[in-house]
Parts: sequence; C-alpha cells; structure tokens
Amino acid sequence: MSAASKLPPAMTVAEFIAWIPPGGSDRWELVDGTPHAMAPATPRHGAIQNEAGRLIGNHLAAERPACRVVTEPGVRPRVRADHNVRVPDLAITCSPWGDDGKVLSDPLVLVEILSPSNEADTWANVWAYTTIPSAREILVLHTAGIRAALLRRQDDGLWPEDPQSLVAGDVVVLESVGFAAPLVAFYRTSGLPS
Repeated sequence: MSAASKLPPAMTVAEFIAWIPPGGSDRWELVDGTPHAMAPATPRHGAIQNEAGRLIGNHLAAERPACRVVTEPGVRPRVRADHNVRVPDLAITCSPWGDDGKVLSDPLVLVEILSPSNEADTWANVWAYTTIPSAREILVLHTAGIRAALLRRQDDGLWPEDPQSLVAGDVVVLESVGFAAPLVAFYRTSGLPS
C-alpha cells in the first residue's frame, strides 16, 4: 500500500510532520491540509538550484556569515498556517539555529526554480510565501530560458502586484542580504545558451 493511500482527510502541520517517513526518499509538502508528493527535479532544475545555492552561499560566507542557504526547507505560510508546509528550492535565513525541527523559522529570502510542468503550483507557493512575516524577497528562476522574476516586500510591508522581470543581461539584487550577481551566473551549468 502506498503512502498516499494512507492519507487522513485534512492534516494539520503536526500530523504531517509526524506522518513523513523518517529517512524516506519521497519529498512532500502540505497544501491546505493535503500532502502533495513532489516529483524529482530535472537535471537542469538541479543545476540551476545548485548554482543559486553556491553563488548566494559564497556571498553569505564572505559578507554575512551569520546567514545561511538551506536547500528545500519546509516553511509555513501564514495562510491556513496549521494546514500548510511548502517547500521552496532554497531559502536564506539569518536567524540563530533553533530546535532543528522540520520547518525553517524566519526565512528571509525564498528561491523557486520554475519548470513549465509545475508553473501553477510554483506560483501558488510564491504567493503563499508572501504571507510569511520574515520574508523580504522571493526569486523565481525559470528553467526554460535565462529569465527570472523577483518580488520584494515594499517599505510599507506590502508586496507588489507583479514581480520585477529579469532577463539575461540583468543583475539579480537581493537587498536583504546585500547580494548581487548577473542573472546568467545562475545558469552557468544549465546548458542554456547565454
């Protein structure tokens, strides 16, 4: 019997965390009380994710050593917080280490890698991330071409209705951690023509 066939009707975050098999190879997120299996990343997705983590991680090591990049952490949006754990590709936090639970507290920056096959789910996650009080920036890197979208929380605490669009000649600036790099650097090992 598969794990999906054993699902209760509407899980809370606590039930979800207890349900996740320890050391299991499946990746799951909780969306409005329903566990969703996450497909393995494509090689291009993984290459972009790795480059983003390396670029940002190297910057943090040199300039913001109290901060760190975390790969595929669970985060809790404030929308139906008791029934949602989403999993971005990367997150940056500068908060001290906590209890080392299954959910990352206080993510500052969230990064998603957008594949055409999961576009709707990725954008649903992005808009859910805007409800996390600590989040300041959300970067969405595309796999179908060298382009990105960046959302930055405004001084009044609100998010813009539309993200800033970035293309191959642009620089990605993450103000919250003082990071800047050419967008093409994220795609160094992606096989996409620059």
